[in-house]
Amino acid sequence: MKKSFFFYFFLFLSPTILFGQLFSIDGTITDRNSKRALGFANIQVVGTSLGTSSNIDGKYILHLNRGDYKLVASFIGYKSDTISLHVNMDIPINFKLNRTSVKLDEITVLPQENPAFEIIREAIKTKNVRNKKLNSYQFNAFTKGIIKTTQDISAGSNSAGLGLGIKDTAELKITGILENESKGYFQKPNNYKEEIVAQKQSANFPSTINMLTGGRVIQNFYSDDIRFFNRELLSPIADNALDYYYYFIKDTLAIDNQTVFHIQFEPDYPSDPGFYGNLYITDGTFNLIKLDVNLNDAANPGGIFTQVNVVQQYLSYTDSIHMPIDYRLFISGNILGMAKFAFAIESVLYDYKINPKIDPDYFDMVVLKVLLEADKMDSTYWSRNQKIPNSLEEIKAYRRIDSIEAIPKTFWDRFLWFSPQIWINENFSTTGIINLYHFNKVEGSALNAGLYYYNSQSKRLSGSLDINYGFADKKFKWDATASYLLGAYRTIKISFTAFNKLDILFSESDEYGKFLSTLTSLFGHYDFRNYFYTNGFNLNITEAVLPILDLGFGINNRTDKNSFVNTEFSFFKKNDLYEPSKPIFEGKIVTLSTNFKFDFRKFIEDGYFRRRTSQGKSYFTLDGEVIFSNKSKMRSNLDFQIYKMNLYISFNSFKSTKYTISAKGLYSSGPIPFQLMTALPGNILPLGKNYTFRTVPIFKYLGDRVFTITSQYQFNDELFKILRIPLLKDARMSLDAHFNVAWLSISDESKVINKNSLNNSYREFIKPLYELGFGIGHQLIPLKLEFTWRLNHTNENSFVIGINSIAL
Repeated sequence: MKKSFFFYFFLFLSPTILFGQLFSIDGTITDRNSKRALGFANIQVVGTSLGTSSNIDGKYILHLNRGDYKLVASFIGYKSDTISLHVNMDIPINFKLNRTSVKLDEITVLPQENPAFEIIREAIKTKNVRNKKLNSYQFNAFTKGIIKTTQDISAGSNSAGLGLGIKDTAELKITGILENESKGYFQKPNNYKEEIVAQKQSANFPSTINMLTGGRVIQNFYSDDIRFFNRELLSPIADNALDYYYYFIKDTLAIDNQTVFHIQFEPDYPSDPGFYGNLYITDGTFNLIKLDVNLNDAANPGGIFTQVNVVQQYLSYTDSIHMPIDYRLFISGNILGMAKFAFAIESVLYDYKINPKIDPDYFDMVVLKVLLEADKMDSTYWSRNQKIPNSLEEIKAYRRIDSIEAIPKTFWDRFLWFSPQIWINENFSTTGIINLYHFNKVEGSALNAGLYYYNSQSKRLSGSLDINYGFADKKFKWDATASYLLGAYRTIKISFTAFNKLDILFSESDEYGKFLSTLTSLFGHYDFRNYFYTNGFNLNITEAVLPILDLGFGINNRTDKNSFVNTEFSFFKKNDLYEPSKPIFEGKIVTLSTNFKFDFRKFIEDGYFRRRTSQGKSYFTLDGEVIFSNKSKMRSNLDFQIYKMNLYISFNSFKSTKYTISAKGLYSSGPIPFQLMTALPGNILPLGKNYTFRTVPIFKYLGDRVFTITSQYQFNDELFKILRIPLLKDARMSLDAHFNVAWLSISDESKVINKNSLNNSYREFIKPLYELGFGIGHQLIPLKLEFTWRLNHTNENSFVIGINSIAL
């Protein structure tokens, strides 16, 4: 009998159907007598590296191929239960565990010796032996993130919204769910890489937010230092833990016939940031097999968290190396009483391979890679690969959020009064209410309108159009920009801008928000900025030619003209006058530029973009630019060259402190137009901004040959804690210090063409200017009080008291 094509095709697929199909084994683990659910119990497949752990409700789920297996459920303080089964369908299996106890010989306590200390010493030795034997490993992880707030969260690819109230007293509810499946790879000394193979999230979140979960967020307490909220905290089994924590034996338990010490611990000094809670360490082998710990109040940044709890368990694998099999992080808090929230991460880690051979070339600049098909997994895939069962609350939350997000959003649903932009849809936005109006001494009252287009054509095309009209200068201005990204990870950018606008003079040295000059003008008859008209276009192309190197090229063609004060309006000080606008070099300026940037930080590939990440480590970047202008070949009004170099260093110091340095250099050849000179980044006294000169008035000192160093040492509250200063050590104050250096001069050629602009009022710092100061504030308040002294050039502003705020 002749067989059809479909018959043979079915035979070809049948091995996959018969042997590749996964079946679900699920159930609940409970105490046999009390019927209490045993949350975070372990379930292992005997003879394999497969396994999982139950959720907080004691529910678990495993996915196995057809075959014969033995499953073991275990929990500290209980006798393990083993079940043999033949898997050829989905099978529900519930485990009921019996409590067990152990009778210990009497413990001999040496004079002035805490018996828990000796257990910890042995655990530290075991940890060091374990870490010495462990050279590399691979693992699979399934991670779920749960977000709880009192109000629904609306998030998109470009924005997220959460309402704040005067006092938040409502009950928390699940307002976001993230799930992903990943593979992790580690090799000594510190190579780590992770791939997200599948991910999904509730409908109110974009897929890119899923990168907040996964194996890389898991803290392994077999390491000496654990990082939470950008602060390194000492593990309770770190080499010097006995000098930092106090331990005592709370209880003695057993798991099967193995004695387990239940040890409680806390920092010796409550003002020292660290952990407190419970350790479970086996007798004889002294392996840490479980911990349940909390961050103490001193490690709580700003006091916004009411709880930060970590639960982690470990099992023995090849060569008796204990590895984490789960990670549970529970966080709850309240921001100034206005927004309650909670966040939970649950991860199960399985299918370990201990000390495999991994090609060193595998560890490149990518630390996290989202595979292209990760977002394409359907419901069938998830039903067969779910490693953490969804609770009834989570199932209801998925349905509720999906139904809310399915309702089409109107303009008013997206409208926010104090947002700088108002979103029309996922790709379009327009000018927000607070940006519709501005005031300055040239335009007077001015109205603004804008249309912005983002991430079209697979997140490659963006554009914007800004238009404004000034009622004092009676001019329309506009600025139009378009950019397109090329490459698999959009590492090539082509951007074009055409403009006819009023520009800010020395805007690169202006650290203040644009709205501030509106306020100072209307209410103080003081506009600290100067302006000029410019029209033309620029074209720029940049490309990541190497993982550590970006190169770029640009063309700029513009014609600049002077602006003038056209109004003296102000609500107050009406008899005062605005300072006249600084005259610039009028004419046509055409430039070619080339630029580079070295950045040695590794990056994340989210499926669309490569994003740099410091991973909480020290790093530096170096970039530079060369600008050419030529009369004869480029039809520019001037011949000149400008050379720029910038170095930025972020250095992690002791505990949570950080030292940052920004060094900038500029050298020019030929006459530089006034508007292309560089001004020292100064301030509107008595205000101050980070990485500026606190004793220098804004825009007062400028040059065409400039070198500056601005640095800041962020001590946070560490010095207060180390010195144990009463009141301050627990007050959550933040302390930092700043040190700045400036050298600048103006070439003779630039002095000649800009004599009207300089007007003999310029000042050069041939002998460098030095200033030193410190600031103090509170961790939760975006404002600090600063005190700064000039170390030389003390003829003016030798000592300044200022207010520094990111809100200005």
